[in-house]
Amino acid sequence: MKFLIVNGPNINMLGIREPDIYGTLTYEGLLEYLKGEAARLGCEVEFFQSNSEGELVTAIQKALGRVDGIVINPAAYTHTSVAILDALKAVALPAAEVHLSDVTKRESFRQISYAGMACKYHFIGLGKEGYVRGMEALLADGQNRDEGEKQS
Repeated sequence: MKFLIVNGPNINMLGIREPDIYGTLTYEGLLEYLKGEAARLGCEVEFFQSNSEGELVTAIQKALGRVDGIVINPAAYTHTSVAILDALKAVALPAAEVHLSDVTKRESFRQISYAGMACKYHFIGLGKEGYVRGMEALLADGQNRDEGEKQS
């Protein structure tokens, strides 16, 4: 299986931005870690990061027919972007929402997740492990779909 891992604004600043909230792992370190975990899980990953909402929407749309699922950390767009919600709904690929920090314990404006409304799985506040859990959930989801198709 192949997954697109999408990261929104400021995720490229990991290790620099608010290390007390997001830790000291850099974005490059995160990608290397996830490549290793994907290999361990036996899946392929493709990464996309942008600070631009439109570029994120386009990346999600281009995933259709190319990947089996999406792991997405929309970052700040989580709480504002109906466009990302609509893109996820349009491609209808299984998706897992990830947040490095526990947004449920942060500012009140972070309590709504538009993108999450289109995601089957949610991993909040688990740091880099949230991405791994997202890949694991999507792998299991794909295996369950395959089993269901075989039984039909």
